[in-house]
Amino acid sequence: MIFAVPLAWLQLTYEKSRLLVAIAGITFAVVLMFLQLGFRDALFNSAIRLQSNLVGDLVIISPQSTNLVGMRNFSQRRLYQALGMKEVASVNPLYMGIGAWKIKEDPAGQTRNILVLGANPDAKVFKMPGSISNIDRVKTQDVVLFDRASRAEFGPIVGECGTLALKSQFNDEAFVCNKLVSREVANRKLTIGGLFELGASFAADGAMITSDTNFLRIFDNRRAGLINVGLINLKPDASPYEAMRNFILSQPSDKVVLPREKLQPDGKRIRSLYQEKISADGKITSEEDKNKVVISKSDLTVEDLKKTEDAAIDDTRILTIQGYIDFEKGYWQKSTAIGFIFTLGTVMGFIVGIVIVYQILYTDVSDHLAEYATLKAMGYGNLYLAQVVIQEAFALSILGFIPGLGISFFLYNLTKNATLLPLYIWDKAIPVMILTIFMCVISGAISLRKVQSADPAEIFG
Repeated sequence: MIFAVPLAWLQLTYEKSRLLVAIAGITFAVVLMFLQLGFRDALFNSAIRLQSNLVGDLVIISPQSTNLVGMRNFSQRRLYQALGMKEVASVNPLYMGIGAWKIKEDPAGQTRNILVLGANPDAKVFKMPGSISNIDRVKTQDVVLFDRASRAEFGPIVGECGTLALKSQFNDEAFVCNKLVSREVANRKLTIGGLFELGASFAADGAMITSDTNFLRIFDNRRAGLINVGLINLKPDASPYEAMRNFILSQPSDKVVLPREKLQPDGKRIRSLYQEKISADGKITSEEDKNKVVISKSDLTVEDLKKTEDAAIDDTRILTIQGYIDFEKGYWQKSTAIGFIFTLGTVMGFIVGIVIVYQILYTDVSDHLAEYATLKAMGYGNLYLAQVVIQEAFALSILGFIPGLGISFFLYNLTKNATLLPLYIWDKAIPVMILTIFMCVISGAISLRKVQSADPAEIFG
């Protein structure tokens, strides 16, 4: 008598219309949670596509950089200083810029911003499919590689190239531009010599790769040697954290700034960072930075860097590749409202589901209060009746989750094709199913008060 599934099932199916309404409500909540989680993960996954496809063990950027499209310039001399370290095998500078792509198909001459990446083609700094096989093409003046996964607003570039449709497996034929295709970017005529695969993101709708020389031709206001990212390749047995520490020790400043998330101030070795602020009346005051801490470089340990994977000193910021990925992801998660909005949407879907299931179960219990009282008069206790209600809630969660999964799968594919964002459902199926079960069980637990109030004496008195 522990699992009274037949009774719970008969209760649910007694009124078919009510059951269908309940399933529809739970399905709506499931779809809402799937979409919000999917959009949030697509935001983060698309934001770190480039960082995950760079060849290097350590990264140097400007401390003033904020995200992929907010990378500030710094002198490449800082990068070449790392060549003197025993752990370093090679270094490679990388230029980044946003150029205005002129849409050929638009008679009004409308433009769309595109991310332009410039690097030494012999350095092989990219891992994206198509970039390795086509990178030698950008050695020619004004030749670039185009991201075939860019948004459709850039025009039918893949079709004009006469390239085969991309199959399930990457192959060189899918990234060859068989016909001459020209476009104007930043008021300069460029030739697309090949394709690669990166994908659109919330920060950039498309991307191009070219040589560092061509990059400086496109952005003629940029000075050679002022780079955006420095990539450091270490020797096979070298520790990235030891290399980070040695690089920091080679810098003139004594103050090292680290993220506060994993290192809390202790008032001694680890101190809070204070920044000068100018008030409205012109007075200079110090304000504590809640996101950063300071350590003297002589007190900095390898364990500190293993925790943070990120450190800033003087005019440079050195990170591991994972730290660079976390840097980009942290911007969208903490410095914008987008991550919060999607998380809030998931919570709201969860709460909506609780309310819907509670109303269904409460109404069901109220309509069958006499039956519950009869069971009590026959000797069944509150525990047995509670099990019946909880099993109803569990059954509703499964019945609502299955169509919700199907509808979400359709919407994921629809959104993925429309936006080219990386939306994948199967890694969220189990978490959403657990949330759905938990949601329904909470509703059932709240409804138990009505069951426990069923008194045979009042019903039959």
